[in-house]
Amino acid sequence: MTVTTTQTKWFLKGRGYEFCNCAPGCSCNFSGFPSSSDGSCKAFVGNFIDEGRCGDVDLAGLKAIAIMDWPKAIHDGNGKAVFVVEPEVTDEQIGCLSQIYTGQLGGNPWAILGTTFEIAGLVKARITAEGAGLSITLNAEGVGRGVGDHFKNPVTGEPHDAQIVLPDGFIWQKGDCGVGSFTAKAEGFDLSFKNSNWISYEFDWSDDK
Repeated sequence: MTVTTTQTKWFLKGRGYEFCNCAPGCSCNFSGFPSSSDGSCKAFVGNFIDEGRCGDVDLAGLKAIAIMDWPKAIHDGNGKAVFVVEPEVTDEQIGCLSQIYTGQLGGNPWAILGTTFEIAGLVKARITAEGAGLSITLNAEGVGRGVGDHFKNPVTGEPHDAQIVLPDGFIWQKGDCGVGSFTAKAEGFDLSFKNSNWISYEFDWSDDK
């Protein structure tokens, strides 16, 4: 007898806010290895979900932040992650996000990323993003904060826009890039970086990608 297993369908669409300890532009996107001073990858990444569903569970309107710490390049693994969600997120929604972000339901980027880290904890906190464009403050109340801005023209001091286009990118295909700083302290994590990578992008992820 053949047993057919049906995997839960899911999709997430929204805006990503990515702060990490690489130099601005993040060499991981090109060479696969961090440009941080110690070769590690540490990040504070927000997902603001405009549209989303996992099976019958509605995920639209949710906000989540991942605090990530890999000792070396992401693909070398051995990373740890703390996830932050808002207080009103239900256990059912948390269960869905957990399965998606750890790659249990397949689909990129999480089918790849989810194999590289272990979950170190879950924190509930109010999450906000204030500002516009690349001038953004991403805040998880009492947990962490990322502040991003445009590059500045070295001669005039005016905002200097930059974009990275990755047609085959599995996390995002077009990122608006600037310079940022972030701090995060939760579940044994204590991160603080200045004048490092900051990228804002739209994401469109699902189980069939």
